[in-house]
Amino acid sequence: MSVVWLNGCLSAAADARISPFDHGLIVGDGVFETIRVYAGRPFALLRHLDRLERSAAAIGLAAPPRLQLEQAVAEVISANPDVPEARLRLTVTSGPGPLGSRRGEEPPTVLAAVAPIPPLRPSYAVAVSPWPRNERGPLAGLKTVSYAENAMVLAWARQLGGDEAIFPNLAGNLCEGTGTNVFVGVGGRLVTPPLSAGCLAGVTRDLVIDLTDAVEADSPISALADADEAFVTGTGCEVMPIATVDGTPVRQCPGPLTAAAQQAFRALIANPPAEL
Repeated sequence: MSVVWLNGCLSAAADARISPFDHGLIVGDGVFETIRVYAGRPFALLRHLDRLERSAAAIGLAAPPRLQLEQAVAEVISANPDVPEARLRLTVTSGPGPLGSRRGEEPPTVLAAVAPIPPLRPSYAVAVSPWPRNERGPLAGLKTVSYAENAMVLAWARQLGGDEAIFPNLAGNLCEGTGTNVFVGVGGRLVTPPLSAGCLAGVTRDLVIDLTDAVEADSPISALADADEAFVTGTGCEVMPIATVDGTPVRQCPGPLTAAAQQAFRALIANPPAEL
């Protein structure tokens, strides 16, 4: 039975109780991180906690002390020894509040939970979303629990047989996936959208930039289908080659830039530095 960490206490998932007035549920007022656990150890935890604190600050939410968040992660992993390879979800909401947008006075709700992660697919089929991402919106680039848009667009892509959807932004440029960042390879050059395009500052994205010669630059959404090769990055999918875009095969899958990024990232997973 899965064990979760909720507001300082471990309990069976079936016994955990969150207030029906919690604003994470009522209005989607909260932030979260998804952290990959390899062999019982959280990967890139410091970067994930840094980003959670940035997201919380950006929406005016006081994040719990770092020590409390680290404790939640460590204790929920230890309480689930049967899931050494896992997806760990760390969620912080503004806590219980009124039945409306105004926040209440209660402390934040903090929840940590783990679940097994399915085997990785060899590649993804992606669809280009007909709905653009608003790079000028107040939540652009933040990892909040207001995820209905992502859920809806991913469901649309799956109905078409896709594994992921890729958003353009309002400028018509490449932005991001519903839960991933995107890279394209053109003429031996690896390019990913800049944060100003509205994409999330993905932890895996940033590590791949560090590990490769990838550059940040705006590209039209058409660059995805026109690329020599392409891949998406994310905590769950790591470095995932793109096989098709709207049903049309990408020229190379995986291409040499993709294969090199995969190899470098897997080497980092096998031997992560302490400061990660």
